[in-house]
Amino acid sequence: MKKSLYETDEAVIEGIRRSDERALAHLYKLYFPMISHFILSNSGTDDEAKDIYQEGVIVFYEKIRDNSLELTCQIKTYLYSVCRRLWLKRLAEKGRYATRLDESEGFVPVEEDTQRHEEQEKQFGVMGEALEQLGEPCRSLLEDYYIRMQNMQDITDKFGYTNTDTAKNQKYKCLQRLKKIFFATYKPEV
Repeated sequence: MKKSLYETDEAVIEGIRRSDERALAHLYKLYFPMISHFILSNSGTDDEAKDIYQEGVIVFYEKIRDNSLELTCQIKTYLYSVCRRLWLKRLAEKGRYATRLDESEGFVPVEEDTQRHEEQEKQFGVMGEALEQLGEPCRSLLEDYYIRMQNMQDITDKFGYTNTDTAKNQKYKCLQRLKKIFFATYKPEV
């Protein structure tokens, strides 16, 4: 397996200083999912997540290019902090967030938020594996209900159950099996 040219934060910063577009592309690929998840979980859309991430990367890029960046944390933490602040500011402007943001307030440490996000990503991965192990028809039934937001009548019709009570009972049994697989596999970080 070929190693990435930008495996360390220092290499990414040096790449940006050399105007290597691959350094920025690496940042986009590596950290956008984290920012997207944060924004989508906080009243945002996919387009808003892209805009905020773009703005955050521009802030990071410009600070590197004019040598004003004093990085005391990982790039991931810095970008998360910048994007989080940009998003909260945008929410405040739209009236979706009640707290006033003080412009003089510095960037807050977000190690806890990134650790929580990494733990959630791990959980999502384990849940995806558990769904794969669950098999059919349980996987499709749970995906239809929880992901595709189909109602029980539609699920009853699709799977050929006699009534919605039977479908609800089957959904419950499938969910119990999924939980059993998930918790047999998942080991939380301590």
